[in-house]
Parts: sequence; C-alpha cells; structure tokens
Amino acid sequence: MSSLAPLRPVAPERPPLAHERPRLASERPHGLPVPATATGLAIPATIAAIVALSALLATIGTDARWLVALGHVIFKTGSIPSGIPFAAAATGHWSNSLVLAELVFEALEWGQGDRGLMIAQLVAVGIAMTALARDASGAGAGERSTSRTLAIVALGAASSLVIVRVQLFSLALFPVVCAMLRADARNPSRRIWLVVPVLALWSNLHGGALLGLAVVLGYLALSRSRREPRFAVAVALAACASLLLTPAGIGTIGYYHGLLTNVAAQRGEGMWSALSLSAPFDVILICAALGLAFTARRARPALWELVVALALAVMTVQASRNGVWLLFFLAPLAARGGRERVGGRWAGLAPIVGVAAACALCFAIARGPVARGASPTIVKQAIAAAHGSPVLANDEIDEQIAEAGGRIWAGNPIDAFSRADQTDYLDFVDGSPGSLNAIGSAVSVVLATNGSASQQLLARAPLFKLVARDSTASLYVRRSNVKST
Repeated sequence: MSSLAPLRPVAPERPPLAHERPRLASERPHGLPVPATATGLAIPATIAAIVALSALLATIGTDARWLVALGHVIFKTGSIPSGIPFAAAATGHWSNSLVLAELVFEALEWGQGDRGLMIAQLVAVGIAMTALARDASGAGAGERSTSRTLAIVALGAASSLVIVRVQLFSLALFPVVCAMLRADARNPSRRIWLVVPVLALWSNLHGGALLGLAVVLGYLALSRSRREPRFAVAVALAACASLLLTPAGIGTIGYYHGLLTNVAAQRGEGMWSALSLSAPFDVILICAALGLAFTARRARPALWELVVALALAVMTVQASRNGVWLLFFLAPLAARGGRERVGGRWAGLAPIVGVAAACALCFAIARGPVARGASPTIVKQAIAAAHGSPVLANDEIDEQIAEAGGRIWAGNPIDAFSRADQTDYLDFVDGSPGSLNAIGSAVSVVLATNGSASQQLLARAPLFKLVARDSTASLYVRRSNVKST
C-alpha cells in the first residue's frame, strides 16, 4: 500500500468583507436598502415636472439681452468690438471674454425671439437636474430620496430656474463639474483631466467658471493631492490656465477682477443683494438649504465637500444669487443621506405627472416667456425721442433699448464701465437726487419703470418732463428737447 499524506483540516472560507465584495444594485453605501417597489420613473417624472414649472413661469430677466445686442454687432461686423458699442459712457478698457455666449444668445433670439432664450433656459434646467440625479445615483442614493431632494432644490432655487439670464450656462455646467469631481473621488482616474476643457468652455460662456475653478482646486487640494500630489498640481495648473482660453486671452483676468469688484457687488445691490429674511424667495432658499444640510450630514461628506459647502454658504449670505450653487452642491449629499420609505403612491403617479408635465411644457413653449420690463412700444418711443443720443434707463430696460438698436448711457454689463460711471448709474437706479446732475447733459431722454425709485426721482426733477407713459414704464425728455420730439 502506498502511504497517504495526512489530511489537513480545511479552514472554512470566511465571508468577504464589505469592501471586498461587489456592491449589489439593491444596496446603498451607508447600508440602507433601496425599496423593491422603485419603478425607475420617479426621477424622470420629477425632472419633467421641474422643467415644466420653470417653463410656465419663465421670464427674461436682467443680464440677458445685452448679450443679444453684442452678439448682433459681432455677427454684423464680423469682428469683436472694443468695449460696449451701444453705450455712450467709456468702456474701451473692458475685456470681452463672453463672445461665445453673446453669439449663442444672438442665434437663439434671431431664430425664435424670446422663446429661443426660454428654451435654452429649460435645456439648462434639465441638464442641471439630470446631472444632480446622476451624481446622487452614482453614490448610491435611492430613487425616492433623489426625487424628493430635486423637488426641494427646485423650490429653493426657483428664481434662478425661471428667470432667463446668462447664468443659464452655469446652471448646466456647475452640477456637471461637481459630479465629475465626486465620481473621481469614488474612483480616481485620469478622467479628472476632463474638467480642464469643461472649464475652458465655461469661461467663454459665463463668469461662474471662476466658481467652478475654485471648487475644482478645493477638491484637488483636499482630496486628490493626498494620493497623487504631483498629478493634482498638474491638473490644478491646467485648470487655472484653461480660464484664459477666451478671446480676451490674458485680459480675462481683468474681466474676472472687474466682475468681482464692481460697485454693485460692493454695495450689495441688484443681483448682488445680500440674503434677507424680508425677501420671500430668500426665506424659501434658507429653509431649503437648512433642510438639505441636515439630511446631508448622514452621508458623512468628505473634507473637501464640507469646506466647499461652508464657502458656498458664506457666499450665499453675502449675495443671495449664490444660493443656487449651495443647493446644487448639497443636493447629491442630501439624496444619499435621505431615508428611503417603502410604499406610497408616487410610483403610480409618476407616469401621470410625466404626461401632465409634457403637456404643460408644450403649452408654455407655444405661449413663450411671461412678459417683463418695458413694452416694445414705449421702448421704440424712447429711441425715436433720443434721435441717436443715449437713453438713460433702469432695471432691465437698458438692455431692451440696446437689443432694439438704441444707445444707452450705461447699464449692463455694469463692470464694463468706469467706477465713477458705475456709481452715477447706480445712484440713478437708487433715486439719488444728485445722480441726474452727475450724469449731466449727456442724456436728454430717460425711461424708467413705473413706481421705481428712478421714476419717482424723475417725477420731481424740474429739468425733465413726462411725455409718454404706459402700464410698465414712463418716458421723460429734457425740457429743452421736448419740442423736437
């Protein structure tokens, strides 16, 4: 008989640890199961409803039409003008970095009028909500938690979603960049280089690219550099350089400096106004941000996410317009930290909501955006009364005049003008008694929104006479020019 080797006891195979086994589709990173009743329709239906509501309430706001006017000049002349050609006050020092945005806005307006700008806004809202949903789902967030979070974001950021501004480009690109960073944090790879061309594109479309760069640098410094410091530095340098890939070149630095230090930003006026408890939209924004932050804490955010969220919160307090970025950044964290509940009727209602949203969207697009600003009739009257001289106007009326082919004294983009002219113009908007004297004889025609501080100032000004008025605005002409109008 051949001798047999003694048998050795075989140790029982241990179960794989949590980090060693593949993640099941029905599991979430923090251990909460996804309900088996999820249908996959809740998130698309929620996004459709948000886009439809944005369409029903859509309106063209300030910081939109001046791009159309500049884009028209570029299309017509085939070159980029120096400064703001439709403004009388000096703007030759201004670096125009947003040529691409101006051409896009002009093409949209030329093809569909205000409806074209509205459709672009809706596309941006759809991209933003889809990016937030994918960011949340990529981290393991459940369907209902994600849908609920998107609804809260839409409520808190309503003013940013329904008012069409050049900011629409940032609405689409900010959540995309944040999603790219979080995907890299979960699975570091060379794909992080993709943020560089995205930032370059963004810098040609909106000044919000500077915020995107700050978030990228925060992630690289506080997360990626711990694994690959040299690689993180290389990406950071390339990201910084990408913001200069605009028609203004190195002058883009001056553009961003003017954007951050303009007089309106320093005063906290207009779109730069601080967060206020007396403003209903700001109160809703605060409630939404607090709700998302409370839920996001369960997701155990990484250090870089905590730092970025805190910085965005400070920026929101300083200027409420930044609140949309805070909500966008918190949303995927809140969705991941939200609790999934089994049951409910949303799964059955989702198809109905989707169909209703599609019908509402078609109706809103056919109708076009809600009218806002001065009527086209009184805008034409103001341009005719000016006889080629500049018109002084407040709110978004200055942009309407520029888009209609008239000249303005000063207006948007406010950072294109000298600090002295910015101060005089904002004093006029605020109804300061000495503002008309400071502007001087350069202006003989003024168009102001009814009930505004500017209109009340003109009603008391002895040098100007009311010559036309409708339900939206009042037209004033310097008394020495009344006979010639």
